[in-house]
Amino acid sequence: MRRKLEYAAAWPFIKILGTLPRPLARAFAIAIAQLVYLLHFRLRQVGMRNLAMAFPEKTVAERKRILRGEFTSLGRQLAELCQFPRYTPENVDQVVVYDGLENYERAYARGKGVLFLTAHFGGWELSAFAHSLHGHWVNIVMRPMDNQYLDRMLQSYRTMHGNKVVPKDDFVRGLLAAMKAGETVGILMDTNMTPPQGVFVDFFGIQACTASGLARIAMRTDAAVVPGFTIWDESLGKYRLRFDPALELIRTGNLEADIVANTQMFTKVIEDYARKYPEQWLWVHRRWKTRPEGEPGLY
Repeated sequence: MRRKLEYAAAWPFIKILGTLPRPLARAFAIAIAQLVYLLHFRLRQVGMRNLAMAFPEKTVAERKRILRGEFTSLGRQLAELCQFPRYTPENVDQVVVYDGLENYERAYARGKGVLFLTAHFGGWELSAFAHSLHGHWVNIVMRPMDNQYLDRMLQSYRTMHGNKVVPKDDFVRGLLAAMKAGETVGILMDTNMTPPQGVFVDFFGIQACTASGLARIAMRTDAAVVPGFTIWDESLGKYRLRFDPALELIRTGNLEADIVANTQMFTKVIEDYARKYPEQWLWVHRRWKTRPEGEPGLY
């Protein structure tokens, strides 16, 4: 009953944001996000703790500015997510434009599959959706939401133009099948993990337990690993779906060491984007929660 009540409360809010003119929907969603920033002490606490660890050289005021910017980014994305049913191949460029599409096309042409390396950054929900509108549908690895009714609605939005969802609890089988078929899979690999699914690599100078699945699949299938991030560009007033050149995998012959080294390389890509656009990464996630054995907790 609680899940149904949550859905009943969220449904009209989602539909209203989906029908408002885009500038008004963005303004409304950003205002809601800023209200959450003001009222949700725990999220602010986690965000400021993460920023203090990642940017010890910045002042408290600078970190607060970054954190408030993150909530603006989350509100903007929420508005766009609610407007997914209004996107068409003809109007999507009003919201998201390509930057470096040739890097993706070159990797896809190899025929061995593409692993789309991305993170909870900028307009991450728009990445695969906008890409699918241009005819490039993607398999998306996602953990289902706790509320099955909202999850069903969100999945219907994500998949309305050909994208498919790969359940996170069975993603290895799904990824292997997708790579064998030469398809594309999008993986968000910037969340806290626990061993053995995760390995410890450096992230902002701190050991972070990080999903090693992308490296394992890439090493096994020789799929191309292409960094892709949907960046809010203030000067354009829209998002840029940026594809970087495919990464060259590290292969020394020591499989486990290579998995860690490649996971470190992938994580460094995410860190570089978060450093360049700090207001667009998800600082309110407890990224460094899992600690190496014997180390005290950081939260």
